[in-house]
Amino acid sequence: MIFGPTPLDEARGAVLAHTLRLPGRVLKKGTVLDAAAIEALRAARHGEVIAARLEPGDVPEDEAAHRMAEAMLRPLIARSRAATGRVNLLAETHGLLRVDAALIDRLNALDESLTLATLPDFTVVQPQEMLATLKVIPFAVPASALQVAEAMLRGAPALTLHPFRPLRVGLVSSELPGQKDKVIENGVEATRTRVETLGGNLLPPERCAHETAALADALNRLRKAGAEMLLVMGASAVVDRRDVAPAAIIRAGGMIEHFGMPVDPGNLLCLGRIGGIPAMVLPGCARSPKVNGFDWVLERLFAGVPITPKSIMRMGVGGLLKEIETRPLPRGDAPRTAPTPAPRRPRRVAALVLAAGRSRRMAPLNKLMVADRLGQPMINRVVDNALASRARPVLVVTGHERDRVEEALGGRPVLITHADDYAQGLSASLKAGIAALPPDVEGVLVMLGDMPLVSPAMLDRILAAFDPEEGRAIVQPTFRGKQGNPVLWGREFFEEILGISGDVGARHLTGLHGDRLVNVEMADDGVLRDFDTADTLKGL
Repeated sequence: MIFGPTPLDEARGAVLAHTLRLPGRVLKKGTVLDAAAIEALRAARHGEVIAARLEPGDVPEDEAAHRMAEAMLRPLIARSRAATGRVNLLAETHGLLRVDAALIDRLNALDESLTLATLPDFTVVQPQEMLATLKVIPFAVPASALQVAEAMLRGAPALTLHPFRPLRVGLVSSELPGQKDKVIENGVEATRTRVETLGGNLLPPERCAHETAALADALNRLRKAGAEMLLVMGASAVVDRRDVAPAAIIRAGGMIEHFGMPVDPGNLLCLGRIGGIPAMVLPGCARSPKVNGFDWVLERLFAGVPITPKSIMRMGVGGLLKEIETRPLPRGDAPRTAPTPAPRRPRRVAALVLAAGRSRRMAPLNKLMVADRLGQPMINRVVDNALASRARPVLVVTGHERDRVEEALGGRPVLITHADDYAQGLSASLKAGIAALPPDVEGVLVMLGDMPLVSPAMLDRILAAFDPEEGRAIVQPTFRGKQGNPVLWGREFFEEILGISGDVGARHLTGLHGDRLVNVEMADDGVLRDFDTADTLKGL
């Protein structure tokens, strides 16, 4: 192809490179100059134009784009008409797009005149949604390059579209004593929406106790009802292949193929099979409508794309899904098809230090003001540990001997609130602290002022385990299986905490929300040791 300034005497049949406005006429870029166009240019006193002249062996841009698109066509994939060197590939049905990235890389490296851009691999698409665009960059392509491109695209599918199948899905939800119905109902509705969005049908859900035998019986009933996929939404997160819910799949005659996935949220997905039916134990985040690793697996199963342990283990790149919006609408209704990650931010969890008690078991001493070997009052040690952790802000609740406590903490970057009714017991100071928290905190770490051996590292371990979307909305430390303090509470429990009365804390609420609780085992017993008597103080 010859490109550049072209005398009008040589311009007939050339392709105009830039739009020209003439008296009474516009010659657009890409116009093939004929005799009339050349006369109009002469009349406008043009002696030459910037144009492309094809040489033997050159293929015009539209013909080249058309031929490449024809080579790419596969079942359920259509094409647009070639124009300005471009052809779009379109979906003919709702399904899952597969992209051969290596083939497309080779094609784009073949010749700079040929380009192909696609949606990402495993994108969910709607009918008439654009899957890819072929664009010929110059006005013509060397025939030799085009022939190689056609052979590559005919030899292997660059794009394939896998339609979603109308599968019947069985769901069993297990429950623990005291668990709220709303938690189970939300999980069922989130699952129903996912299934129906992919064209499936959710069979009447089963509910049973969080026990292996009960779950296995429910799975077998769903199989008899015609389920083509089985899902278990456990009351407690799976922590091992041998846990209650995976064991139920095995008891029902199935097997566990893989546990865990490198997608967050979604790490705790457990993939199994009962006969030829996929069976999964869902991660806690599946109760939420937000996109998580379960969505990726569900989409592939509905599209008939095999799911293997290897395919799950390859989901890590792009698998960080935290802080994204729910899946947007298809093109035409929204500006993009794939979710766009928002900037990641750490969760804001406050530390609430309760320092209002009257120290009745150590009277006349105020235990919080008892100094250690370095002269530091106990309350200072607790607050300093909180300040050295990732918790922010640190809020201290005062009550008994308020002035002494505030004076001891002088200069430390903490917020202080006073519980006027501290004499009514622990719940009074707890409620005063919850009420004083900033409105944007997502959780609170409730620390006791007489537990100075809980180190900043321990606090950070508790904070790291907090993930309400994964079902870890209450985090409780343990030592050798024994429950300790401090406990981290998600914002969803603040209202219940504010309803507590008497000389009790919020510990009893953990039994009502076992599905939202995670225990974090510690290496030493600092989370068990409080110092509220003269005898225990000797051990400090």
